[in-house]
Amino acid sequence: MRLATLSEKEIIITLIALALLLLAAFVFGTLMEKIRGPRVVGEIIGGMILGGSCLFLVAPSFAEQIFFYYPEEGKVLNIFYQLGLIFLMFLSGYNTDIKVDRSNAKTISLVFVGATVIPMAGSIPFIGMFREYFIGSAANEISYSLVFAIGVAITSIPVISKIFFDMGIMNTTFSNTVLTVSTFQDLCLWVLLNVATRIAQSGQIKLMEMILIVTVTIGIFAGIAVISRFIKQIKKEWKPNTFYTLSFVLLLLTCGLLYILGINIMYSAFVVGYLIKAVFGTEENTKKRMHFLENIAFSFFIPIYFALVGIQLNVVHDFSVARFLLFFAIAFGLEFIGTWLLLLPSGLKMSTRMNFAVTMNARGGPGIVLATVAYAYDIISLEFFTVLILTTMLSSMIAGYYLRWQQRRDPKIFNEL
Repeated sequence: MRLATLSEKEIIITLIALALLLLAAFVFGTLMEKIRGPRVVGEIIGGMILGGSCLFLVAPSFAEQIFFYYPEEGKVLNIFYQLGLIFLMFLSGYNTDIKVDRSNAKTISLVFVGATVIPMAGSIPFIGMFREYFIGSAANEISYSLVFAIGVAITSIPVISKIFFDMGIMNTTFSNTVLTVSTFQDLCLWVLLNVATRIAQSGQIKLMEMILIVTVTIGIFAGIAVISRFIKQIKKEWKPNTFYTLSFVLLLLTCGLLYILGINIMYSAFVVGYLIKAVFGTEENTKKRMHFLENIAFSFFIPIYFALVGIQLNVVHDFSVARFLLFFAIAFGLEFIGTWLLLLPSGLKMSTRMNFAVTMNARGGPGIVLATVAYAYDIISLEFFTVLILTTMLSSMIAGYYLRWQQRRDPKIFNEL
């Protein structure tokens, strides 16, 4: 058996394209960090510079020679795009932690309902307003409506965590509450996104199939605790290369097997990351190994993923500034108002309620994953894809700058609720 391959020049062009994507993501990501913004925003901007918003306008022939040199180049680059998404979700799953106790259970419940249920319900009257411009070629009303509602409510664990670390407020009562709520929220919304993609694929609602997806999803997390008990005994015998090899085998096989059951790649990778943590815990050896993997993923695969997200954005054509600003106002407003209102009976100070309302608006990585997955399944249009990405970038920056401003006003504001 002989495998088909690219020509030597096609391989070289692909490597140059990857190098330019990585360089642009690094340069603009670093610049964004210099002004205390989320690195992911800079990485996306780096991709935009190489895409239809810049390079394809000023030097179209050069851009085509790099990114469209041969017909299959887009598919080759898409492999790296998917690997970046898989590693991002895998590492997000590993870093997911749920901490609920009597002292914060009430606040967690109120913030969850206020930042998830109310915004999603509040978005329903606006879905039809944007339908003509935002729905994708799949033309599936239910899938589009679910993505619209999720886009309004979703919150980013990675971006918020990075902001908390940079500010030195990680493991405070405020940060633990936000991250726990975000975990519950993302789990629910990933299930809904998975349902949306399945409906878009089949073109209709198959009740038994939807029940199967939800059951399998819930069963996976319930079964993780049981499975971990049986294999924890052998984890100490695994050498680093065995750990990585078996983790990757588990990751890729699980993505394939769960796809047969209707679970998409994004969610499967998240589940495997969570499973690795359940089995191996956060022991020093495991943390070192995962930290090494994070360094590789966040130095290569994930920046390329975000740059490829940016290169697809086109803020010159097929884009309305007015519709973007309107959607952003609706999304930010519903999330803010929902969280604020539900926290009124909590007895928290006004400044603390404000902090929760603004922080839960940071959409970050999950917002980008939502946009890329929905666009890949033709659930949403290119314009809505662009709107979701820009909403994610702007909301994350607002949350970061606002929290730093609050910290400058009162350095102890996040130490207690």
